[in-house]
Amino acid sequence: MAGIYIHIPFCRSRCIYCGFYSTTNLELRQRYVEAVCREMKTYPFPLPEGMGIDTIYLGGGTPSQLTIPQLRQLFININKVYSLPSIQGGVGGEPEITIEVNPDDVTDEFAAALQQFGINRVSMGAQTFDDERLRWLHRRHTSKQVGEAVRRLREAGIRNISIDLMYGFPDETLSDWQHDIDAALALNVEHLSAYCLMIEEGTPLYQMMHNGDRHNGDCPQCVDEETERQMYEMLIDKLEAAGYEHYEISNFARPGYRSRHNSGYWNDTPYIGLGAAAHSYDGHTRSWNIADIHQYIDGIENGKRLFDSEVIEGNTRYNDRLTVALRTREGIDLSTLSDYHRDYAIKNARRFINDGLLHITPANHLALTRRGLFVSDMIISELMLV
Repeated sequence: MAGIYIHIPFCRSRCIYCGFYSTTNLELRQRYVEAVCREMKTYPFPLPEGMGIDTIYLGGGTPSQLTIPQLRQLFININKVYSLPSIQGGVGGEPEITIEVNPDDVTDEFAAALQQFGINRVSMGAQTFDDERLRWLHRRHTSKQVGEAVRRLREAGIRNISIDLMYGFPDETLSDWQHDIDAALALNVEHLSAYCLMIEEGTPLYQMMHNGDRHNGDCPQCVDEETERQMYEMLIDKLEAAGYEHYEISNFARPGYRSRHNSGYWNDTPYIGLGAAAHSYDGHTRSWNIADIHQYIDGIENGKRLFDSEVIEGNTRYNDRLTVALRTREGIDLSTLSDYHRDYAIKNARRFINDGLLHITPANHLALTRRGLFVSDMIISELMLV
């Protein structure tokens, strides 16, 4: 089964750390929704024979910045074009339909509309429960609004909620991080993702880091590597003790609540990408729409989808599979690799296996051990072909 990703690039304001393609030009929302609807109808993406749609994911940006009528228009067209089966209710055998939201966008009316449209999973950017840090990140919500949003979603019948957390803030202590984890656990959500604060080129945070005035406190000092390691270890310990499955480096889920959409990326499943900067993959070729909302809309309105593409084969395919699959608990299935790439992976993995950082499972998967999680980037880079 395949997935659909729809990129909704609109944000009311930009967070200082975000490197995803986005725009604060909310006046373009209606034209953009109409362009996405036209793209899905006019440019059908070729899926393998007999393959249907299993997941839909609205990411951003901030998809909750769309109005309820605009969301309704999207889902009317999704159902027309892709002929989805009944999607009301929870998880299980039905399509998993996710929307990313900001907590302060979740009103009673908005939450009820999500359930009405068949959306059965909500991913919410909490980031931290420290209001001062939220202001520093330029987040719009307060820590209190996260709990209020969860309550509203529950009352509307949403039974699959994920929240994002962030750690590694300047001057953050282990005690601070423990408070954030405990606050997240108190919400009793089904899924939790946690990421270390990254300084990506082109973001306001990058500018602060490289051009800020250290003496005036404009330039943040990130936590050291040892503190970062301890924070990650605390995260794993506390979430596993609370009954969450650590199924991917940054992702934890209650049993039965793994992100099916993201798991599709990690398991080499085809997906359709709609909207500016969205990627598509059919198992052999990857394509991506132009990352410019004006050019994207103008192109679709004038009957021309603006995109680039590349064929994924040989070493590129091996590197892609390795990079995503080795992040998962199950690791990479060695039987899916060519003889050459399997031999290369095993040969270069030997020293990490001997050091207790990798292991080969009974199912013949090469996977990280817990110790290996802490140096995963180094291990993956050593196993890649250049």
